[in-house]
Amino acid sequence: MKYYTYTHKAHYYETDQMGIIHHSNYIRWMEEARIRFMADNNMGFKEVEAAGFISPVLGITCDYKNMIHFDDNVIIKLHMVNYNGLKFTIGYDMYVEGDDKLCTTGTSTHCFLDKAGRPVIIKKDIPEFDALLREYME
Repeated sequence: MKYYTYTHKAHYYETDQMGIIHHSNYIRWMEEARIRFMADNNMGFKEVEAAGFISPVLGITCDYKNMIHFDDNVIIKLHMVNYNGLKFTIGYDMYVEGDDKLCTTGTSTHCFLDKAGRPVIIKKDIPEFDALLREYME
């Protein structure tokens, strides 16, 4: 399995009253990692949208295993879980830098739609993204 690694510095405003990262922030971090993954692979979201495509979130999961705190460097390892040519599921494994203890796992499932809201066949309409997803599925 091929991984893409993204690092996020945990901010104070992301913590809750207990001094740990509030659960809602992990979803934001997954989006940050996904957007950076696309940009770093010449599939920037801005360019994809300019080409007439949008990519809604169809589903999301997040399982919390160990705490992350303010000022931690969070290593997010992104990988492809599933891709069928129409929709894809990305997996996220989160660790605190320097510690191999898994803190959080999650998935997000997406598709692409055209401007009229019709599903896009990725292999046909966005072949570069199809190739990228297939590369990360191997």
